[in-house]
Amino acid sequence: MTRSVLQVPDASTFTIRSIIAPLIAVIVGLFMVILDGTAMNVALSGFMKEFGKDLSVVQWTTTGYALAQAAVIPLAGWLSDRFGPKRIFLVSVGMFTVGSLLCAFAGNIEMLILFRVIQGLGGGMVMPIAFAIIYRLSPPEKVGSVMGMLGIPVLIAPALGPVVAGVFIDYASWHWIFLINIPLGILGIFAGMRTLPNIERQAVKSLDIPGIIFGPLAFAALSYGVSEGGTSWTSVQTLTGLIVGAAALFIFIFVELRSKQPLLELRVFRSRDFSKGIIVQWFTQIALMGTFFLIPMLLIQVQGHTATESGLIMLPQAIASAIFMPIGGRLFDRIGARPLIVTGLSVVGGASFLLSNISADDGLTLILITSGLFGIGMGLSMMPMNTYLILASPPSLVGRVTSLTSAAQQVMTSFAIAGLSTYLTTKINDAVEPGQAPAVHALYHSYGETFLVVVVIAIAGALLGLLLRKPVRSSDEERADVEVPVMMGH
Repeated sequence: MTRSVLQVPDASTFTIRSIIAPLIAVIVGLFMVILDGTAMNVALSGFMKEFGKDLSVVQWTTTGYALAQAAVIPLAGWLSDRFGPKRIFLVSVGMFTVGSLLCAFAGNIEMLILFRVIQGLGGGMVMPIAFAIIYRLSPPEKVGSVMGMLGIPVLIAPALGPVVAGVFIDYASWHWIFLINIPLGILGIFAGMRTLPNIERQAVKSLDIPGIIFGPLAFAALSYGVSEGGTSWTSVQTLTGLIVGAAALFIFIFVELRSKQPLLELRVFRSRDFSKGIIVQWFTQIALMGTFFLIPMLLIQVQGHTATESGLIMLPQAIASAIFMPIGGRLFDRIGARPLIVTGLSVVGGASFLLSNISADDGLTLILITSGLFGIGMGLSMMPMNTYLILASPPSLVGRVTSLTSAAQQVMTSFAIAGLSTYLTTKINDAVEPGQAPAVHALYHSYGETFLVVVVIAIAGALLGLLLRKPVRSSDEERADVEVPVMMGH
């Protein structure tokens, strides 16, 4: 039996409509996974009440999920090359869906944590494989437009997650946070089976055993250590995670650079375009994820809004990002990534600066305006940044590159939340007398100084973005400015 293989569409006859069916299948799976991740942040209080446990125990429902994601992301590229992106994508969505069903019927917190790990093992591979599939469906001249469409759920889902979770927690039951994934998962699997093409597999002759051991260990341990740093950077948990993660990462880099068929193709860093781009992406990730963390905290802890109200107040961010994401994709095809990334991060920096001066006298107008500005900045910068990194690497390494960048993003997200929460806590403690509750003006001042940190990060990312140039690809296996060895068994 002959297996159908994807043919790259011709740009002259290509339309978004021609790939709308597989695009929807991928978006459903991607949206479900990201929505669930952000919804859980609001659900922790409900779990504490339901299971009678304190936050130190309940937070493992998110920590365990994040560690499972970080551990499995490095495997996504190898598994896609070995078994095909379509098959691994469907298996990943299926595992996430099964994990969601188990979570909905968990009888105690220990079972819920275990089932969240199962969810994370499936959900971790969805994003890198989704990016790789859609990139391969797109002609080079239209890749920005198509990736812009894919980016809509990446930015809308984090904004909608707290709204959905807040409604369920306030008016129904926490179980529905997981039950809502079941029809979405089934829809994504059936749509994927019918519409996703069979992309030609890469020839993988051997299994990178050291990479499989040390790669997941490095990224999971680093994510754990940085996450624990949000409580204390000198605790045993934090230091253990960071030391184990750093040691495993050093060994992982050493063995991967010597391997003929590495788990993650680190030699792509020989591309100057890729190396500069991923550094800019780290600044972008920290700035954007920092705002996702700080604004809901400000709304709930300082201004006293409920989870549902907080999510609704953040909706302008989702709407703005949905509008500007496809605009950014189309502009990417015309003018490249540099002006979009610089503009987007400048907007994020400007919005953060406005919030650095927030006080108790400011109403919701300031939050709504800055929320919309954050959405504009994210819509213009995030997907052009991801697309730039894919274009800056050889096409045969797309699956490996998306795994590499996704794993790094996971660590950077943890670093953003842990670093900003530590800085915020320090500023609050410095503003009050020991044993006294902080005054409202002290809380606002502390949040304002933390937003100034985001301003610095965003502006630094924008300045580094000026160094980017439009990647030039001379053929399917080489770059005009750098040659990256491709050892995939061809």
